[in-house]
Amino acid sequence: MRSSPSPSATSLPMARISSMDPREAQGLGVKELIPPYLGVDLSPEDILTGVSFASGATGYDPLTSKLLNVISMKDQLKLFTEYKERLFAIAGAERGAEIISQALFVVCAGTDDVANTYFTTPFRKNYDIPSYFSHDYLILHTQLIQELVGMGARKIGFVGLPPIGCVPSQRTLGGGILRQCEASRNQAAQLFNSKIQKVVQSLAAEFAGSKIVYIDIYSVILDLVQRPSYYGFKESAKGCCGTGEIEATLLCNSKTATTCSDVTEYVFWDSYHPTEKAYRVIVDNILKKYQKFLI
Repeated sequence: MRSSPSPSATSLPMARISSMDPREAQGLGVKELIPPYLGVDLSPEDILTGVSFASGATGYDPLTSKLLNVISMKDQLKLFTEYKERLFAIAGAERGAEIISQALFVVCAGTDDVANTYFTTPFRKNYDIPSYFSHDYLILHTQLIQELVGMGARKIGFVGLPPIGCVPSQRTLGGGILRQCEASRNQAAQLFNSKIQKVVQSLAAEFAGSKIVYIDIYSVILDLVQRPSYYGFKESAKGCCGTGEIEATLLCNSKTATTCSDVTEYVFWDSYHPTEKAYRVIVDNILKKYQKFLI
């Protein structure tokens, strides 16, 4: 997503701007829906005003994208290189470089590294959480930002992890009979966030001419879970789809799952993803904290 006098949007790998009110999007200079770079016929206007390289369920751990057969971070950067060529062909090199330098890049990944690769599969069990988030893991974040800056990015928002242990599916898998928020997953998210903040601060100092900012979502999502009624919700431990305890993504469809009668009462749509109403709360929180960076 992006905000500038000449709107363009670039996000790696997940940006949920569809939850934003159209007036809010317009206020930031961002179109309401950002089209995916792959899978659709993009018009020149789409190229000029922004696309998404999002690949849901990818991660910084290279194993995550392989396990779930999604586009890796490395390959998303290759797609961005291809996008740059198309942009420059339309706008010219000088104008294209200006669009990229004014664009806001949103980097949001890591939840699936923790929830899926680390806790659900046996492949990383030889690591404890601190060693999993080791130098080798963190260097991937450093390299990603360095490559983006090298390709012309000057505004980069690095989104932290949510309280993963409070997501309905993780409560089911690790929260016991009462399905409490699972502490070790939340601790992993907090450790990740603390380490990434330091990486971002270091890179912001290294690239003084760029704006590189850590975006916290842990606090607002935890508050949504702990105080749902404050935000107008009735249910925060289950999703609207099916039982609300384990179904997610493809398992939430008209043939295999029912849905709740009123989705606006739920913080989560399925066992993994917030509802549109919850996303509005999250986006509002982000805008209040980081609006000076976004515009």
